[in-house]
Amino acid sequence: MAALWTLAFISLIAGFSCSRTSECSYYSLLDYLNLTSSNVALETMRPVKNWTRSTVVQVDLFLLGILESNEKSQTFTNEIRVHMSWTNEFLTWNPSEFCGIEKLSIMRSMLWFPDVIIVEDVSDDGSIRMSPLVTVYSNGSVNADFQQRLTFACRLNLFVFPFDLQTCYITFSSLNSDVDSITFGTISDEKFLTQVSDTVMLTRGEWELKHIDIQSTNQTIENKSYVSFRISMLRKPMLYVIDFIIPLFYFLIMDLASFFISEARGKKLSFKVTILLSISVLLLLLKDILPSTEKDMPIISSYCMVIFTMVAVSVLETMLVMFLMDFEGFSCFYKKARNCENAETDVQLEPMEATAVEDSAETLKKGEGKPKRSDLLSDCDLLKLILDEVKAVQEKSGRQDEVNGKQECYRRLAVIIDRVFFVLYLIASTLFVVLTYLMWIPQML
Repeated sequence: MAALWTLAFISLIAGFSCSRTSECSYYSLLDYLNLTSSNVALETMRPVKNWTRSTVVQVDLFLLGILESNEKSQTFTNEIRVHMSWTNEFLTWNPSEFCGIEKLSIMRSMLWFPDVIIVEDVSDDGSIRMSPLVTVYSNGSVNADFQQRLTFACRLNLFVFPFDLQTCYITFSSLNSDVDSITFGTISDEKFLTQVSDTVMLTRGEWELKHIDIQSTNQTIENKSYVSFRISMLRKPMLYVIDFIIPLFYFLIMDLASFFISEARGKKLSFKVTILLSISVLLLLLKDILPSTEKDMPIISSYCMVIFTMVAVSVLETMLVMFLMDFEGFSCFYKKARNCENAETDVQLEPMEATAVEDSAETLKKGEGKPKRSDLLSDCDLLKLILDEVKAVQEKSGRQDEVNGKQECYRRLAVIIDRVFFVLYLIASTLFVVLTYLMWIPQML
């Protein structure tokens, strides 16, 4: 009798198992997990059987593209993909009882979902593309993915721009849950995240991904757990070298070469002013790129400003040299203006004296008697006129020699100033260029 009862019990168990395994659809699994109808508890409550135990949310970050960097607003725009995983203790089953089903895709709205945010996010919500489905595994693990065009704040260090290596942080945390409810962690290690991101990256722009580091795990801020990913990106500087650094260096060389241009007709001055205006255009372009801050001023800003200042001082030196070369000419002009009336008076007196001498000579030629003593100039008067003429010529010659001497003195002074300034300018330019590139070379390497 006992054997019959044992046989009947075994038959009942076998029949139940056959009925469970004979149905291999997902519906039976959903019915077993109580997901065929709306379940408010599964949708809203944290899925733990003991409320004192926190839910561990694991996050992996993959970089799909570096789209844009904005130095003025201190932001980056990247395309990212986030993979999240956590355990729902109420969604577990034995795969052997359901035809070997090990995972199940269900609507995200049917389950509790962690309120994960990115702390540095400054983009709009419309840029998030989240799948409506989540994948549930037989051990209760729930996996969800979303992709986002993320614009996030990053404190950029532009001191060695454009040879800069930027380090930005993307931090995941919970909006409302504290560390007792949700604890954050990671699934993969740093090497895997970097390799996958470098492989699947579609666009890089002017940046190159160096590595992704997991900065901190299981740390708390304001009693909230968070996990932070440190992304290191190196700028590709070739475009800025061609557009800014090399042209400015050429402008400096051209300004040095302008010292060999003649000072005549102001060609040298006009050439230097043209160089100064060209540097001003580059400064305006640079102003639209770099932020307006005095802290950690980029080397390239100092580079441009020093070259602009050197060329401006060179223009002032050229103006001084031209002024010294033409300085005595201005004084001669005013002296000639003052002596203009005296010259006109002398011109009017000369015809009258000549007429008197001609009349006396004509009277003697016709023999009309001896001329009157009053009509002829005495010897003393003639000698006095001759001496006056000689004295006037000597004074005029002396004044001319004095003017020429002063002009030569100013000219020599201008030449000395020009040569000394050229030597100092050459030394200062060489030292400046060497020091600037010594600061940049370690960043280039």
